[in-house]
This record gives sequence, C-alpha cells and structure tokens, in this order.
Amino acid sequence: MTSNLKIPTTSKSQPPSWHIQLLYDGECPLCVREVNFLSKRDAGRGIVAFVDIADPNYTPEAHGGIDFETAMGRIHALLPDGTIIKNIEVFRRVYEALDMGWIYAVTKLPIIGSIADKLYEIWADKRLALTGRPDLATIISDRQQQTNCNTLGRCQGS
Repeated sequence: MTSNLKIPTTSKSQPPSWHIQLLYDGECPLCVREVNFLSKRDAGRGIVAFVDIADPNYTPEAHGGIDFETAMGRIHALLPDGTIIKNIEVFRRVYEALDMGWIYAVTKLPIIGSIADKLYEIWADKRLALTGRPDLATIISDRQQQTNCNTLGRCQGS
C-alpha cells in the first residue's frame, strides 16, 4: 500500500538538484549502513539528498513538514514536486534513481509487494529494539528535553 501525499514546495523558481530526498535515522546503525551504501552509489552526483532526522538541526518545515516522530516511525522521502512517500516505496524510488531499480522491482508485483510492505512494517516496529536502542517514546522524550535545553536554556542539572 503506497501513501503519497503532495506538499507544495516553497519555491517554484528553482527546482532542487536532487531527485529524491531520503530521511533517515542517523543513530540507527543499520540505517547508516544502508545510507553509506547508497551514498557510494550516488557517487557525489547529488541524485539523492540524504537527510539525518536525528541531527539536532533537523527541521520538519524544510522537509515536507515531516516531524521527527513521524520520520522515526517509518522511512520517508520527499520528491522535488513535494510528494511525500514512505515505506517500501521509498526504497523502490531511491534504488530506481540510482539505476538499481531491479533490486526492488519484484516488490511492484501485487502479492510480493503486499508481503514486502508487511515485512517492512514488522521491521519498522521492531528496529529500535533490534538495534539495541530505547523505545520511540523514550527517544522522543529525550529529544524534546534536549530541544528545550538548547532553545529555552532549561537544562537539567544546570
């Protein structure tokens, strides 16, 4: 099941140079490994813009309005026209953009695509535990505390 949501881009005068903007969790070791692989395939061409949602400077407004919590729940990507894609469709589009679409091509078939989508859902729900990280609620709370500390000067222990 593909969910495409179109968000208007802020500037129509100069389209972005990238073909797809991939939002990823830079604190997830498996995600970083995949991004490193894809980055090597991109080879500096700028086809894929890699955006680390774990970066404290990540701003949803600059990335289709996708907030940190939403991006942490499922992988998302943004197309130059403002369309937001998520789940297995992100991998299909990124791999296609990097001329490796054959890797995910089989997931376009209805039955296999449904199975792939379900497996991705399971993975997305379990990835934090499988990579030895706290649950999403804890990560969100920690990020909010850090944001408050940085922006409001409300640091614990200060």
